[in-house]
Amino acid sequence: MTKKNAGKRPGPVVLDVKGVQLDADDIRRIAHPLTGGVILFARNFESRAQLVALTRAIREVRDDVLICIDHEGGRVQRCKTDGFTHLPAMARLGELWDRDVLTATRAATYCGYVLAAELRACDIDFSFTPVLDVDYGRSGVIGDRAFHADPRVISMLATHLNHGLLLAGMSNCGKHFPGHGYAEADSHVAVPVDERELDEILAQDARPYDWMGMTLASVMPAHVIYPKVDPNPAGFSRFWLQDILRGQLGFEGVIFSDDLSMEGASVAGNVTEAARAALNAGCDMVLICNHPERADQLLAELDVVPPKASQRRVRRLFARGKAMDWNKLELDPLYRQAVRSLRELGLIQGQGAPAAAPATTVAP
Repeated sequence: MTKKNAGKRPGPVVLDVKGVQLDADDIRRIAHPLTGGVILFARNFESRAQLVALTRAIREVRDDVLICIDHEGGRVQRCKTDGFTHLPAMARLGELWDRDVLTATRAATYCGYVLAAELRACDIDFSFTPVLDVDYGRSGVIGDRAFHADPRVISMLATHLNHGLLLAGMSNCGKHFPGHGYAEADSHVAVPVDERELDEILAQDARPYDWMGMTLASVMPAHVIYPKVDPNPAGFSRFWLQDILRGQLGFEGVIFSDDLSMEGASVAGNVTEAARAALNAGCDMVLICNHPERADQLLAELDVVPPKASQRRVRRLFARGKAMDWNKLELDPLYRQAVRSLRELGLIQGQGAPAAAPATTVAP
């Protein structure tokens, strides 16, 4: 944790904003002491200049909120135009692994670096990536977001992707613990159920969380019920979060709930009841997205004081080091090498850094 982040006191709620600039309601919610993070979506992105103005406006309201985004590559990428590299779905890296292990690990590092460097150039702290789910070929909502069907391959590729993120000063978030890949239902619109026994889940789906250990900065549990283990979805289960994730696997980072407005969270009650259940189960932060009226309800009704240990964990997620602005980023040798290599491998199209450096430097 840097000195810059030592004084930050983030609350336990992560919420979204309506559009490409803040309105009075957005400002009011961000200023609320329970707010600890702002998550951005595709609707919040129009151009790089607009995105930078939006993140600057958020910082002007609060300089102690985590600005985050769901930006994985493939079909889950919020910023796709105005110079942003459209990164591949992670399954493409798994396919490359099956042909060439070392090239795949290098490509994963490059993907992580490009992803984080571009976001950080727009003053975004953090992205909810990587997906650690096992690809069983059963889950449409996970699908090609998963690296591979083998937990060992998932762990290796995710570790290299995380290294790329860290090179640009960004932390990571493994999701969806203990695993969403076997459940067929989409937790955005249904309550998925996974009928397998605990031993099988731990031996397969949860292995990346064990093997990756301290390299995971944060984890997001699944809105999936594993009835042979616990009657509650993992994100509301003290057994999954305290006994298994923190106890057996020794995880010491931040635990985020998945979005409480998703159907998979409905079993825990209304938004305030669900937030209390998630926090009591062991989550450090709870997400409420796409329903501003529920965010207002949560901020009005949630009566919690974040534990200091939880706040310390969250502060470690803020971006590290000074980010390059976009002009400097396009001249950065590592960024140029990463984009060039991903293009040569056929993982991205003609995006990102120019083919040759300009003759003169660009002022910051």
